[in-house]
Amino acid sequence: MKNKAITSRDEDFAQWYTDVVKAAKLADYSNVKGCIVFEPNGYAIWEKMQSVLDKKFKMLGHQNVSMPALIPESLLKKEAELIEGFAPEGAWVTEGGGKVLEEKLMFRPTSETLFSDYYANKVSSYKDLPLLYNQWCNVMRWEKETRPFLRTREFLWQEGHTVHATAEEAEAETLQMLEVYRDFFENYLAIPVITGKKTEKEKFAGAEYTCTVEALMYNGVSLQSATSHYFGQKFSKAYGIQFLNKENKLENAYQTSWGCTTRMIGGLIMVHSDDNGLVLPPKIAPRQVVFVPIGKGEDLQVVTALCEEMNKKLHEADIISFVDKSDRSPGFKYAEHEVNGIPVRVEIGKRDLDGGFITLARRDTRERVQVDKNCDIVATVQNLLNDIQQNLYNTAKKRADEKTYTAITLDEVRDIMYNRPGFVKTMWCGDEACELAMKEIRGTKSRCILENHPHIGEKCVVCGKPAKHLVVWGIQY
Repeated sequence: MKNKAITSRDEDFAQWYTDVVKAAKLADYSNVKGCIVFEPNGYAIWEKMQSVLDKKFKMLGHQNVSMPALIPESLLKKEAELIEGFAPEGAWVTEGGGKVLEEKLMFRPTSETLFSDYYANKVSSYKDLPLLYNQWCNVMRWEKETRPFLRTREFLWQEGHTVHATAEEAEAETLQMLEVYRDFFENYLAIPVITGKKTEKEKFAGAEYTCTVEALMYNGVSLQSATSHYFGQKFSKAYGIQFLNKENKLENAYQTSWGCTTRMIGGLIMVHSDDNGLVLPPKIAPRQVVFVPIGKGEDLQVVTALCEEMNKKLHEADIISFVDKSDRSPGFKYAEHEVNGIPVRVEIGKRDLDGGFITLARRDTRERVQVDKNCDIVATVQNLLNDIQQNLYNTAKKRADEKTYTAITLDEVRDIMYNRPGFVKTMWCGDEACELAMKEIRGTKSRCILENHPHIGEKCVVCGKPAKHLVVWGIQY
């Protein structure tokens, strides 16, 4: 039976998304225009994402730091491309302590300038390198149109900023972090992705090149999900990050930056969830299992004790579970845990126990299976969680594959984007004019260049001239 509070995703996808966010109590609108309140359920998902990624970063030698939230205008102006790229989205502080400031300050849209200024004072020799830093923080970009998690004026993210002695080391870091993100999306979020380089037009302002992680949502719209940038010496020359190399010669350092945001929560919703609410992959679910004891009086005491016993076993096996002992009907509890996306629900009632079984309900398929009440609950639940994780990935991969097309002509691109949107692979000559021409088709943008992939022709899909690149295109959030 469908959740009445949620619009069907096939009827109105935008409204469905908003309904799921509200019904699962992930976020609420605030009186600060364009900003949201992260409710406990939503923030718990972000905390789980943080914990997984932070561990991965630290295993690779990265350390966490914290930079100021405000950036002086003069510091921003040192790198012209960056200030030009972010000026339209800038939020400025012009007054403090009741007085007009001598120099206005931008609330950080990103922190390349702050890290570069810091590194300029800390790096003097190749022996100081590499410096591998990351920060978890909030940033602000004055978006015109906002939507919870996908585009908000203030959002949460992590931004890694590293500095190296050689271009080879910095480029290796750029690709290494791209792979960290790819692994995280596919093996934790159960979201299949495409990775590659952005075109010159779509790269990060100030970067030599940008690598990107691109995911496809249920409705065929693409989502830029994480990025990794190679800066080369652009910022180090602008901010004076120099060091004595092994030949005792002064040289500018090489830099990278990489990041992902709370936008990933939006991606989770749009790839996996359904008309009954949130669906979460077990590896990223803040709560993986809920026990629901059913009954009254002494019967309830008996089944609750069994739930507590099984719950303890799951905890000892590092499976995150809890017993719902709230004074509500079983039906209410089922609906609540379903809309909140808890992967596995264990239902235990006295009648079931007398029959020798307990019931496990899986959130992804909504199937309910009966298992022996004396089963190895840890192994049973772990196997089910593993199966749910894999099934969510397989389902998303099958859908993404079905919505990934190739096109030789613009008419084919138009037909796809207007009637059955998804990823479209075409050949491209490399000319920005052709890239802009593609944008006229329902706002279609290049997602990334596919390198080391077999080409699907020799001519540019737009102009017919000799093609240089195989490119993935899509409509974006």
